[in-house]
Amino acid sequence: MFSVYTVCFFGHRQIDDFSLVEQKIEALIDKLLNEHEYVEFLVGRDGEFDQLVTSAILRCRKRLDMANCSITWVMPYLKSDYIKNRESYDSYYDSVEVCEHSANAHPKSAIQIRNRAMVDRSDLCVFCVTDKRGGAYQTLRYAKKSNANIVNLFE
Repeated sequence: MFSVYTVCFFGHRQIDDFSLVEQKIEALIDKLLNEHEYVEFLVGRDGEFDQLVTSAILRCRKRLDMANCSITWVMPYLKSDYIKNRESYDSYYDSVEVCEHSANAHPKSAIQIRNRAMVDRSDLCVFCVTDKRGGAYQTLRYAKKSNANIVNLFE
């Protein structure tokens, strides 16, 4: 039996310095893959940051030729785009799940509920938060209050 190290990611929907964020994410992912026996990456799909993270994980895994990780897309609720394109999403991510805590919540609150559930199940929470606004910032505040292990790429 091996130990699983779980990492979640949160950032603003739009990224100003895409290449800088990409470099920081890839360096962190390389480090995590080399330091841990197995890493479970929990990701969303709600903006530029989420897309960047997933792409970076896939690149690092291929470049390092390591199979010691998985990428799980955690949806706040079942999305119609996923239903229509299930086969494509299932081949892109190692697994896809709907967060049970947020599945039946109002759509306006579901993402924050999902984010908190991801923080609660993770060993490390990675943030790309530059502004004191928005959902990523609210999740960062929650993670700090929960005494979670946090890395903010811009602190």
